[in-house]
Amino acid sequence: MTIGFLGLGIMGRPMAKNLLKAGYRVWVNNRSRGPMEELAACGGRPASRAEIGENCEVVLTMLPNSPQVREVMLGEDGVAAHMKPGAVYIDMSSIDPVASREIAATLAERGVEMLDAPVSGGEPKAIDGTVSFMVGGKREIFDRCRPILEAMGASVVHCGEVGAGNTAKLANQIIVACNIQALAEALTLAQKAGVDPELVFQAIRGGLAGSAVMEAKAPMMLSGNDSPGFKIDLHIKDLANVLDCAHSVGAPVPMTASVMEVMQWLHSHGGGEKDHSAIARYYEALSGIQLGG
Repeated sequence: MTIGFLGLGIMGRPMAKNLLKAGYRVWVNNRSRGPMEELAACGGRPASRAEIGENCEVVLTMLPNSPQVREVMLGEDGVAAHMKPGAVYIDMSSIDPVASREIAATLAERGVEMLDAPVSGGEPKAIDGTVSFMVGGKREIFDRCRPILEAMGASVVHCGEVGAGNTAKLANQIIVACNIQALAEALTLAQKAGVDPELVFQAIRGGLAGSAVMEAKAPMMLSGNDSPGFKIDLHIKDLANVLDCAHSVGAPVPMTASVMEVMQWLHSHGGGEKDHSAIARYYEALSGIQLGG
């Protein structure tokens, strides 16, 4: 099977490599040439949007947000214009569920099926092929494409019709953001109270407060490591989609609104490109301490 892959960023690049390792033929496209050349060295084939649409049975995208997905797929000389009826499009980007449904409706007019399949796990899990997929779309299309997703992820769950995958991802991003904020707040409290936050982490990680978020982010906070596995600016984008969706359906999201303000503060103070664990820096600025220092 020949797969087209558009969007070779922090997540897309290792995910495309995992498809190659699984034995798929992968044609790649990216705005900049460097990542395409890196994938070519691993066996991928750099290609234009038109070439991907004309030659690939399945097309995958991993892009920043709804406008980029629309432009790449439906814009002037977009991929969809070259796809054949019966082809499948899988969008692994995290976008507004409303946009997913609109794109799917346009593609259906061309005879192209769509799954929305956003991921969770960040760069480390993208590299080792253990991301979690939340998938929306027709069950028969999901079943047909599941092996492709399993080549990149450890968990692949069908959540409902198109848009359900991105709705699940929005829920995921609420929980992740609020967990990171709570973790930063708790470790700051510990240090201000004169207790080593590293020891607090060790003491509570095995109890009810323990979580995958804590295991991934506490060491980063305590060591001052802000290298992005998932950038503040990308989480801001996701939370903006959460708030838009919540307002449209009437769901209360006060905790999301609170952590959004913290992330916006970090963005305004030069932290947009840092990992979302940099929420700890917000608390350091308020408290006058350096975690672990």
